[in-house]
Amino acid sequence: MSDKAQSVLKKGSVLYVRIDCKIDGKGMTNQDLEDHMTYVKNVAKERYFVGGGFLNVDGGMILFAAENLEEAQKIIRDDPVIERGLYRCDIFEWKLAVLSEDAGR
Repeated sequence: MSDKAQSVLKKGSVLYVRIDCKIDGKGMTNQDLEDHMTYVKNVAKERYFVGGGFLNVDGGMILFAAENLEEAQKIIRDDPVIERGLYRCDIFEWKLAVLSEDAGR
């Protein structure tokens, strides 16, 4: 496990969960997707960050570390797919309560 992950993946840690859903009727270009991926990869270089797309609906989820809710909201707002109104999202503060024993390996 990386140092970033070890520092936040412990019982009681507060992380942020972003759940995205595509806005009906909004088309997304390859450039939009590339811009989004570049953005999230750059954010992931700075903090613990896990993300992916859902297989059964047009949307995704990101679990990430931030200093506070305001920073988490800024990270979300600055994502090109949110800025451009292609996706809407909800954000939740999430407190880690259970971590499997082998998660640190």
